[in-house]
Amino acid sequence: MNPAPSPLLVAGVGNIFLGDDAFGPEVIRALDARPLPPEVRVRDFGIRGMDLAYALLDGCATAVLVDAAPRGHRPGTLTLIEAEPPDGTTLPEAHGMDPQKVLALAAHLGDEPLPRVLVLACEPGVLPSGDEDILPGISPPVREAVDRAVDALHTLVPVLLADPAAPAPPLGRPMESGPPHAAALPGLAADGAEDR
Repeated sequence: MNPAPSPLLVAGVGNIFLGDDAFGPEVIRALDARPLPPEVRVRDFGIRGMDLAYALLDGCATAVLVDAAPRGHRPGTLTLIEAEPPDGTTLPEAHGMDPQKVLALAAHLGDEPLPRVLVLACEPGVLPSGDEDILPGISPPVREAVDRAVDALHTLVPVLLADPAAPAPPLGRPMESGPPHAAALPGLAADGAEDR
């Protein structure tokens, strides 16, 4: 008899050889010292998009992807984004780790509705400029954001375990560049962001 699937997946995504793109795997590694509740499935997917697509189809109610994502904020800023379900305009891709293409692939592979997907994103400061660039190690502001991301997951995960459809709690301080506001999910007032 197979064990019941985890209700919540926390997935680190990113390439450890591409500078700040290693943020997701670094957060998953930091969770080894501060683990989430045992019913949460925590996994570093790296750049294995196909594996993540199948994991999204494995019965979880909610998935939190931890990733570096340029959104125009100061490096190290954390943003919580509610991913839109695939609308058929994004082509699925079996190789690579573009979260939108992974969601499109999962929708293509499965008959069931996809889980709710949130992205805990960190604004990168250092990314390679070309395909041949290798930049091991993450920049200081993104390194500092790793512990804040672990804190954010320890706040977010109990809320999502209690109610997978619950609004996500604020991440912390609002963006410095915008007016003060409570962090919220896209589709509501504004993106939740934390600068430090």
